[in-house]
Amino acid sequence: MGDGFIFRVLGPMQVLRDGVELRICAGRELAILAGLVLNAGRAVSVDRLIETVWTEAAPPSARRQIAICVSRLRRVLGAGVIETSSPGYLIRPAPDSIDWLRFQSLVARSRGEAAAKNPEQAVRLLREALALWRGNPFEDIRGLRFDVARMEESRLEAAEGCLELEIELGHHHQVIPELLALVAEHPFRERVRAQLMLAQYRAGRRADALRTYQETRRYLRDQIGLEPGPALRHLHERILRDESGLMRQPAHRAGLVVPSQLPPRVLPFVGRGEELAALDAVLRPDPEVALPGTTVLSGPAGIGKTALALRWAHDRADWFPDGQLFADLEETEPAAVLGRFLRALGVPRADIPADRDEKVALFRSWTARRRMVVVLDRAVDAAQVLPLLPGGANCRVIVTSTDPLDELVARQGAHREFVRPLAAEAARELAGLLAGPAGGQAVTDLLARSCGNPLRLRMGAARIRSLSVTPAPG
Repeated sequence: MGDGFIFRVLGPMQVLRDGVELRICAGRELAILAGLVLNAGRAVSVDRLIETVWTEAAPPSARRQIAICVSRLRRVLGAGVIETSSPGYLIRPAPDSIDWLRFQSLVARSRGEAAAKNPEQAVRLLREALALWRGNPFEDIRGLRFDVARMEESRLEAAEGCLELEIELGHHHQVIPELLALVAEHPFRERVRAQLMLAQYRAGRRADALRTYQETRRYLRDQIGLEPGPALRHLHERILRDESGLMRQPAHRAGLVVPSQLPPRVLPFVGRGEELAALDAVLRPDPEVALPGTTVLSGPAGIGKTALALRWAHDRADWFPDGQLFADLEETEPAAVLGRFLRALGVPRADIPADRDEKVALFRSWTARRRMVVVLDRAVDAAQVLPLLPGGANCRVIVTSTDPLDELVARQGAHREFVRPLAAEAARELAGLLAGPAGGQAVTDLLARSCGNPLRLRMGAARIRSLSVTPAPG
C-alpha cells in the first residue's frame, strides 16, 4: 500500500489519501474496512467480516454481499489496497498510517522511558498518544464491540499511567481537574479515585481527599453492594494518619525499581530443548493473545525442575524488563515472601501493611503494569502460591513442585509441564561433563543407577571426582 493513506479509527472513522478524505458512506463498507484496519497485516476471514457486519442475523446471501462490498471499497480506495488472502482479505498499511497502531507504539515507548527513569519523556509520549483520540471508535458497528472495549481499556490504562507519573513529578495541582472528569466518566475505576485522593492530599486538600473516599465508598455500596478494595482502604488510612511518606516522591513508583532476584543458573545444563520451547510458547508476553500467566513444572525430587526454571528465566530476561522475583517456598509463609517482594519492588518497609490480604492487594497493585517473571520454587500446595501471583497481564510465573498442583491448574487456568528424566544421550553428556575423563566404568554404572535423574547424576559424579583425586594410603 502506498504511503499516501492515513486511517483514523480513534474516533469517527476517517480514510485520507494524500491528505484528502475519501467518502465511504455505506455502513457495511465502513464495518468491513474497520475490521481490516484493526487487523492490519493479517488476513481476516469472510466469516469474521460477516459477524462484524451483521453480528448474529446474517442473511443467506452474506458471503456474496461481502464480496460486493469489498469490490466497492476497492473502487474507492484504488487497486491493490485490499488484497484477497485465504480465508478472506487483508490490507498492508504503511508504518504509522493507522492511528491505533501509532497509539500502541507510543504507549510501549513510554513504558521503556519510565523503566529507564525518564518520567518526563514517558509523560510526553503518553500525552502524544492520548491526543490521537478524537472520540468514541466504531459507535455504529456492533460487531466490533469487543475490539472497542479493548481499545477503550488501553486508553484508560494509558491515561491512568500518565496521571500517575505526573503526580509523582509534582504536578498534582494540574491533574486534579482531569482526574475529577475521569472519575465522573468511569466511577468504578478505583485506581483513578486513589490517584485523585493522593493528588488532593499532596495539594494540601486533605478534607477533599477524605471526602472523595467517602463518596467512593457510598457509591460502590449503593451501586454494587461492595466496600472499596484493600488498596483504596489502605490509602484512606494513611491519609487519616497524615503519613509523611505520602508527601514524598518515592523511587519505587512508575516501575523505576527493577529487582533481579534469580539465583545463578545451574551449570552445566544439557538437553531440555523441548521443555524450553514449550515454556517459550506458553510464557511469551503477547498482548494480542490470551496466554496462561502461570506455568507449573511438576515432577519428582531431583528431576531438574529448578534448573529448568532458572535456565528459562535467565535466557528470557529481556522479555521482562521490569525485573525478576524469586522465592523458595519450602517451609516459607506467603506473608513473609510478600514482604520481601514488596521491599524488592521499592516499597518502603513502613508502607507495607501487616495484614496479609492487604499485602496481597498492594503487591498486585505494584505489579499490575509491569512485565515481570516470578519464579516460585519448591511449592508445597496451591494455597502457598495463590497469594503470590502478580496482578499484571504481562507478568509470568513459573512454579516448581513435586505436587501436580491440580487446584492451581483448575482455579487459575495454569499451564502444566511434567518434567521427565533426562534422555539417555543428555544424561551421558551431563555425567561426562561432571565426572571428567577419569570416570570410565564408574560413569557407566552411575548412568544405570540414576535413571536420568539429574540430581542423582550430580551427586554421583561428585563422588567419582572426589575418589579420583584422593591420594593413595601410605
